[in-house]
Amino acid sequence: WSGDDQSAIDALEDLLRDAVSRRMVADVPLGAFLSGGIDSSTIVALMQSVSDRPVKTFSVGFEDAAFNEAAFAGEVARHLKTDHTELYVTPQDALDLVPKLSETYDEPFFDSSAIPTYLISALTRKEVTVALSGDGGDETFGGYTRYLWARQLSKAAGSIPFGASMVARMLTMLSPEQWDNLVGLVPGNIGTSAIGDKIHKAAPLLAIKDDLDRYHALLSLFDTDKLLGRREGRKKIRVPGEKFCRNRNLDYVSSMQVMDTMMYMVDDVLTKVDRASMANSLEVRVPFIDHRVIEFGWRLPAHLKLNGSVGKYAVRQILYKYVPRELIDRPKTGFAVPLAQWLRGPLREWMGDHLANDALYNDLGLDRRYIDRLHQEHMSGRRNWGHQLWTIAMLSDWQQRWLT
Repeated sequence: WSGDDQSAIDALEDLLRDAVSRRMVADVPLGAFLSGGIDSSTIVALMQSVSDRPVKTFSVGFEDAAFNEAAFAGEVARHLKTDHTELYVTPQDALDLVPKLSETYDEPFFDSSAIPTYLISALTRKEVTVALSGDGGDETFGGYTRYLWARQLSKAAGSIPFGASMVARMLTMLSPEQWDNLVGLVPGNIGTSAIGDKIHKAAPLLAIKDDLDRYHALLSLFDTDKLLGRREGRKKIRVPGEKFCRNRNLDYVSSMQVMDTMMYMVDDVLTKVDRASMANSLEVRVPFIDHRVIEFGWRLPAHLKLNGSVGKYAVRQILYKYVPRELIDRPKTGFAVPLAQWLRGPLREWMGDHLANDALYNDLGLDRRYIDRLHQEHMSGRRNWGHQLWTIAMLSDWQQRWLT
């Protein structure tokens, strides 16, 4: 982009409005998902700006306040004057849905946000046949918090040319619970969610020298050698887009965006939404993956995407024209569920039954002792292995559904 920042933001707004308008052409009832986050709020704001009637919007919330974005979505909906519907999800709703996931996705699929995605699709389909969503904005416009995390880890690792492994070991000498308690004693501390778990996740990454290898490790749930009970180091895994990034010497954030666009967006985000929505006979359209929007996004200078610690900078400037900052500027939570609590509570028996599935160990080659340790640590509350245990349980569920 050769123009100034404001002209770039204006051009992006025009392009996004056109992408939204094109996807609003329908001869059936139309609506939109609204989480109250940057992307879905931007899509709904632009929809409302070109509509002569209130746009129908839908959101899901949870009883656990730490995971409940429905209140934020409701505030955005009221400000934009949409016709808004909310669904609050209980642990029982999740429990009832879990057995359907392996059949719905037809492959091992481990993103627990498939639960609220399925539920919001079912809710939305009661009133409309087509819905717009805000998926795809994070990858193109630098919205994921992990981009900032990875960049900070890269700088930290670069400042420890020698002894990075020792620093990593020192950081993990305290348990996650001890770190949480220690940080809680800091005067003026406003609280950081699961800081101990985050330190334990980040510390080993300091010893990794290559940025792209570090990013791959940051995204990985498991140490594959431990999961498979192997002593020897595994063959290095290459992810889609990695060769492209290395050959073109892209900057670190751009490299992460490329890999996420080619892997995470396609194999997780869009797969999740497509199958959950189509299982409910709902068509979901995604303006952010209009090829013109993606092409324009890649022409923008880096500071209009990740600006300091602020992601999706250009998209935010557009949204601020329609929605007050105070309704938008808050920590990013994503479309998450209170998985750790559910696995210790209403999903405890379901998880235990699946972790006892002998086929995981005899046929699929997983290491029982390693998984038992994760299970024990999670149930005791010493560590949060919710995503790891959910992944193993879903693999078992899929195996029992399709391979027996």
